[in-house]
Amino acid sequence: MIGYSAATRVLARKTFTPSRFGVRAFASLDAYEDFGKNVFTGQVADQYLQKHGLSGDILDDPTWVKKHADAVANAVFDWAIDNGANVYCHWFQPMASSGVRHGQSGQVQNIMLEFDKKMNVAQDFKGKTLIKGETDGSSYPNGGLRGTHQAGGYLAIDTSSPIALRGDTIFIPSVFVSYYGASLDEKTPLLRANNALNKEGSRLLEKLGLDVSSGIRTNIGLEQEIFLVPRDAYYNRPDLQLTGRTVIGKNAPRGQEMCDHYMAPLSSATPALSCMQEIQDECWRMGIPLKTRHREVAPNQFEFAPLFGTNTTQIDQNLWVMQIIEEVAPKHGLAALLQEKPFNDINGSGKHNNWSIATNSGVNILNPGQLLDATGNDIAFPVVMAALVAAIDEHGDLMRMAISSPGNDFRLGACEAPPAIISTYLGDDMTNYLDQFRKGESAKYEPGVKTIDLGCAEVLPFEVPAEDRNRTSPFPYGGARFEFRAVGSSQNVSMVNTVLNTIAAEKFGEFADRMEAGEDIAEVAREALNKHWKVIFNGDNYCEENQAMLTESGVWRIDSGVEAISRLTAEKNVALFEKMGVLNAEECAARQDVIHDHYTGTVEMEALTLVDMINQHIIPAVKTAGVGSIEDLESAVSTLKAAIADIHAADSSEAKAEIARVLRLEAMVAIRAQCDATEEVVPENLWPLATYKDLLFLDSHTATDSSEPFFEE
Repeated sequence: MIGYSAATRVLARKTFTPSRFGVRAFASLDAYEDFGKNVFTGQVADQYLQKHGLSGDILDDPTWVKKHADAVANAVFDWAIDNGANVYCHWFQPMASSGVRHGQSGQVQNIMLEFDKKMNVAQDFKGKTLIKGETDGSSYPNGGLRGTHQAGGYLAIDTSSPIALRGDTIFIPSVFVSYYGASLDEKTPLLRANNALNKEGSRLLEKLGLDVSSGIRTNIGLEQEIFLVPRDAYYNRPDLQLTGRTVIGKNAPRGQEMCDHYMAPLSSATPALSCMQEIQDECWRMGIPLKTRHREVAPNQFEFAPLFGTNTTQIDQNLWVMQIIEEVAPKHGLAALLQEKPFNDINGSGKHNNWSIATNSGVNILNPGQLLDATGNDIAFPVVMAALVAAIDEHGDLMRMAISSPGNDFRLGACEAPPAIISTYLGDDMTNYLDQFRKGESAKYEPGVKTIDLGCAEVLPFEVPAEDRNRTSPFPYGGARFEFRAVGSSQNVSMVNTVLNTIAAEKFGEFADRMEAGEDIAEVAREALNKHWKVIFNGDNYCEENQAMLTESGVWRIDSGVEAISRLTAEKNVALFEKMGVLNAEECAARQDVIHDHYTGTVEMEALTLVDMINQHIIPAVKTAGVGSIEDLESAVSTLKAAIADIHAADSSEAKAEIARVLRLEAMVAIRAQCDATEEVVPENLWPLATYKDLLFLDSHTATDSSEPFFEE
């Protein structure tokens, strides 16, 4: 039966009081009082902290961990108990978790109570318990930073993101570092990059006339694409269960060629809608405003999008969203696939990273109107844009490194994902404005609009932006933000935003240094634009001629994700991270090894799964059906095993990853073609695996029981 979320049931039962004019009065919002009740921030925190003589405002100052830790711990304990929770954990984000670690987090759950010999129960949750913890650092991917004989891993609360409550447990967002302070997690470098951007951005923007006393931060909004497939079919696909993608599978007779799935109605005849409603409902209580839901382009592909927020909070929330999606889907007879390319020849999934820079008081620095009003300085905005254009051009290799998730191997450059060539789209109006500025001409940015008149009385003429949308650009400007479109759907985007903040901070600092040295900042900006103009490209990034042109111009192009990962230890990039205080050389080298090992491990799991599927499913089906070539399939198994042996024999993480990439993109692609050709000739009743037809069409393959009540109580 199809289940419905609490939010749906509340809305179904809601009654409205007519006004004296007989028209429905303004709707009550009482049904939404639960928003954010499961995060210790805002009104929720204030209510409990007041009982201990404090205000919720103290949480805005990180020094509360020194001044008020015990009082905050007591307030958190009261909040937890009142909401049925008696367990706590430090919730952290180990490296190399995407696609393999459920929830992409680490945690050890401890009860918040103690018991004496007389069986009395008392609070066992103090300030020191709240603000720090310890665990085994050697059992997580660490690139050699920890060993069994030097295993200490230390946890400290991240005050930039609120404590969350789910079920009987509170989750304390934390960083995870070694005994020597080396980062073992995704979050620590991001927090350091945030500090660098605040420091260097404040230096530059203050000189341009902006009040930066509140500080500088980056806001992001993360669009999350997923697939929802029937769970019974999922259980009949070892590759989906173990690797998140289909390593074989003949295309169904129908795909996305009719564009019929994109933004089609969310049907109540399938469990997808009720699943999405329940996901939104649970996220709502955790203060995660999943504002948008819709179908995406591929069959059974869907998307959620939240309101934007500060980067650490948004990333924490996105990890929760992915975990909740995976846990709610089975309740509705579904399996959620977060991997970038679960199916061949239809769209993959991304997580567009919408990135902007603002003061903590609310001035969006990438909004030209807001920045002009706040500074009264008409060159402030082109200076900021010049710095960012220069950063993109110089460090496009790091941007490419940051999106080198294993799933992006099959996604970049087609099916809506931009190619592995790092350029930026600014639109004609912005490009013309900056072009005039760099040439020393008087310029004013006035984004154009145009009027569309449909020639019918029922629809009045309306205005639209003069700029079109360029979905082929990896990093387009969207009016008040940049959108990093190439990010993979399964990624923890901490590294993505660490890179963006670090390269922006470095350029802001360079511009500020030159101003302090007495240079004219307008000339500094013009010089940067002239030098880096090639990275601005407003055309079709899918066009092969344009790709060749961009490559010849010197824009960063790294087709291989493995090669891109290796840029983390390039001399210029180590120097950048060290200069900005984000990563040292040892941390860069360790992280590079971890990411390479993650890639290799992913490919090895896929190859071993393919070996099992051929031996245990396909060869028996061929024997039963009396069609196909058993010899060719056995040869394919030998090829896979030999390649895996070569990986194991390689002497470095990078060498292993290079062999794994060839295995994945050459040998496994050829073997897949063999298996798919075999599937085509084996009778359907003898094929032992769920097919693309079984997996991809909820609308035409879902049975409902009409005897069940419409709303479940």
